[in-house]
Amino acid sequence: MSKVVEIQSVFAGYNGDIILNDVSIDIFDDDFIGVIGPNGGGKTTLLNVILGLIKPYKGSVKFCDDLKFGRNNKIGYLPQQNNIDKKFPITVKDVVLSGLIYGVGFLSRYSKQDKLKAEETLRKIGISDLSKYAIGELSGGQMQKVLLSRAIVSSPRLLILDEPNTFVDNQFEGELYEILNELNKEMAIIIVTHDVGTISSYVKTIACVNRTLHYHKSNIITEEQLASYNCPIKLITHGEVPHTVLKKHSH
Repeated sequence: MSKVVEIQSVFAGYNGDIILNDVSIDIFDDDFIGVIGPNGGGKTTLLNVILGLIKPYKGSVKFCDDLKFGRNNKIGYLPQQNNIDKKFPITVKDVVLSGLIYGVGFLSRYSKQDKLKAEETLRKIGISDLSKYAIGELSGGQMQKVLLSRAIVSSPRLLILDEPNTFVDNQFEGELYEILNELNKEMAIIIVTHDVGTISSYVKTIACVNRTLHYHKSNIITEEQLASYNCPIKLITHGEVPHTVLKKHSH
């Protein structure tokens, strides 16, 4: 087991405001970390720090020597929202190939090896039959699988997902976690989600982010985590169909 990312005493935010306060965490190559916490608590800010989209005010983010953006040993990223115009005339395979854009540049052609890699990735995610479809023909769940394929086509060491089950159906959600379980054999995974009950049955560890970060080296949800999540969850059960029992609350 080797370390992929090392975050030490990070203070970060926007326009001088501090969102993350003295956050530290080490990420290893076999980690599957579920990130939970209240809205505005800093979950997406933490991802932005790891992705290099914002620089910490204080502290450090260190990567293993060969982890970098680009074609070789990258970070894969599936954002909460995507900016793909579904009316744009582009096929599923072309979207997946765009995950290699750092390697070839906008004016270069994809190699035969690139195209084979895209086809292999589509097979791995189980959507090779959609390869020639236009993106406008896809359902929400199918589109998320395509975007996941794009995120992993370059064989990243670390995959980051920001609430990937937003705006999709329950069937896709179950399929997603099964896919992620398989991908975790090849890469570290960090997933931000509000679906606390489901992730507790799939992830290995949980990080609760609410300005600070509390890291629990277990997938068991504790009272401390529930308090940090700031939602009145009364009980969480584990089983084939994870679910939560909630007190009456306004959201």
